[in-house]
Amino acid sequence: MVIIGEKINGAIPSVQKAIAQRNENFIRDLAIKQVEAGADYIDVCAGTTPDVEFETLKWLMDLVQDAVDKPLCIDSPHPTIIEQVFEYAQQPGIINSVSGEGNKCEVIYPLIQGTQWQVIALTCDSRGIPADVQTRIDIAKSLVEKAQKYDIKPERIYIDPLVVALATDYQAAQKFVETLTAVKQLYPDIKTTAGLSNISFGMPLRKTINHAFLTVAIFAGMDSAIMDPCNRETKTALLSAEAIAGRDKYCRNFLNAYRKGLIGPSRF
Repeated sequence: MVIIGEKINGAIPSVQKAIAQRNENFIRDLAIKQVEAGADYIDVCAGTTPDVEFETLKWLMDLVQDAVDKPLCIDSPHPTIIEQVFEYAQQPGIINSVSGEGNKCEVIYPLIQGTQWQVIALTCDSRGIPADVQTRIDIAKSLVEKAQKYDIKPERIYIDPLVVALATDYQAAQKFVETLTAVKQLYPDIKTTAGLSNISFGMPLRKTINHAFLTVAIFAGMDSAIMDPCNRETKTALLSAEAIAGRDKYCRNFLNAYRKGLIGPSRF
């Protein structure tokens, strides 16, 4: 399972405060802790207004790259901002994201053409997140076909089937799994990812629901998660599910994490 650490995001109040105060130590510490907990990529999202997003995102990128030697997941809803900060990345990572909305593909795909960069592709368009599975599949196909015009192969794409809140759609997880399964059948080499916490929005016991969804998604074949790797319970749920699903040979990852004290009940 590829883990994309989600904690450096300006939408999180503590990070927003650190950005406003230009608290470099806070950001560096978040990056280091996520890597120590097993993150493969560090997501960096300014979460600011467009007029200061470039400056803020570059500041975050510079701090993270100074603190850790892991690739970035550059995260912005504005493709032109990604285009502006792209040159400041020190190694290939992941772009977060493209979709069927606007000209995102036309900006991002040429940017990563001929490189080792990967990209997250969201199954939505200018109409929003489709309520049905087939439209999500059709959008995924369109995104892959556009990518192929720029010699970007499916193995460089992370399709995100976009789980919505269970509180508003009781079939949300089922639709996610059906989309994921269909896309993987169409493109066996493609990767899949998801943000976990949307599923539980508006529900009690959110963490329990998130962990149950994570287990279901892993059994469906999800390759990656945008998550908090520092959360012991979530990391425990992930490694447990991978072991049970037969994706952890001899349970080595689970046992190593247990011996290092990285998983198990919360210590607090």
